[in-house]
Amino acid sequence: MTKTNSPSSRTGITLANWRHAPHSRFAFHRVSEFIGTAPIRKSRHTTPLHRNLVRPEDFPGEITSSSLEAWLAHSDTDAFVVLKEGEIVLEWYAPHYEGVEPHILFSISKSVTGTLVGILNANGIFDPAARVMDYLPKAAACGYGECTVQQLLDMQAAIAFDENYLDQTGQFARYRMATGWNPPQGGVTPTEGLAEFLMTLTADDKPHGETFRYLSPNSDLLGIILERATGKRYADLLSKYLWQPLGCEHDGYVTVDCLGTARSAGGVCVHPHDLARLGQAISVAASGKGDGVIPARWIDDALTAGNQQAWRDGEFAPLFPQGNYRNQWYLTGGQADAICAIGIHGQWLYIDPRRNITIVKLSSQPDPLSESVDMESIETFERIATQFQS
Repeated sequence: MTKTNSPSSRTGITLANWRHAPHSRFAFHRVSEFIGTAPIRKSRHTTPLHRNLVRPEDFPGEITSSSLEAWLAHSDTDAFVVLKEGEIVLEWYAPHYEGVEPHILFSISKSVTGTLVGILNANGIFDPAARVMDYLPKAAACGYGECTVQQLLDMQAAIAFDENYLDQTGQFARYRMATGWNPPQGGVTPTEGLAEFLMTLTADDKPHGETFRYLSPNSDLLGIILERATGKRYADLLSKYLWQPLGCEHDGYVTVDCLGTARSAGGVCVHPHDLARLGQAISVAASGKGDGVIPARWIDDALTAGNQQAWRDGEFAPLFPQGNYRNQWYLTGGQADAICAIGIHGQWLYIDPRRNITIVKLSSQPDPLSESVDMESIETFERIATQFQS
């Protein structure tokens, strides 16, 4: 299913419109042309993923090659990769994406960060049970001070913040400007970096730890805490403890603000194959057969220790009615019982450990959120995993 590709034009794309269609079809895999970045270094010792591609005439089950290709185009997919037992069985790229440049993951970055936290904890470097202000004393004066790192990981921080992706002038717009993702308003050069912005957020009227509430600042704060705890930059930590041990084949990068602080909630940009490697490692670890890159204690915690009542009381419960959220990863629950990382504009990492299937879908959907496309994607992933089971 690999397609012949053609380049797209950069003409007219700026920091003000890089996330808007049709510019996003170019910008989402050329983010470093618009925003400052820090490199995520690949491994020096790599083995390319083995391809065992299914021919269209051999396509299993009720989903056909042509129907899948039509759905991928309809859902604004840029790259689509399916691994079965670690081998590529399906691969598709849109005409505007050659599949060689790092593609932005948006909030899949959160799950990457959550995994990094687990690895550092397993190495005795970091303690998720600590409070935010134990690592960042300045946080004692803001809403995050008494919140634990684990509550950040599980999106159970009670913070007065509105995650409104379409906001152009309010709190979320200011947040985006602090990350370096939006141009300054009024032509004034921004001096407020991401860390400074986060320290201005206040608590709401609920206790931490009771309700799932999806807030991207939680995950950006995780990256800052990791840097303070280790004295190392986020990109360097990610290179050393995750990307290189996984044997990733390509350099990636993460966006940084005006002061060099990484956008650990949404700015990670990597090659689709390397994201698939992460998914495969999670899949194998969840089956109890990991190779040590993904800590066994962390994956067991992610799969079993979540607060399901907090999830049910939260705003995303309709997405996975029998699911949960732990360590920055979604658990679908139910019959599929899959593990997911999800990002706006159609980014997906879907992992089915029981069938050892990993699916990567990177996209440039025009709208940040689309419930109907999300539900359709989940159903399609489940059907593909069922069709390709051993």
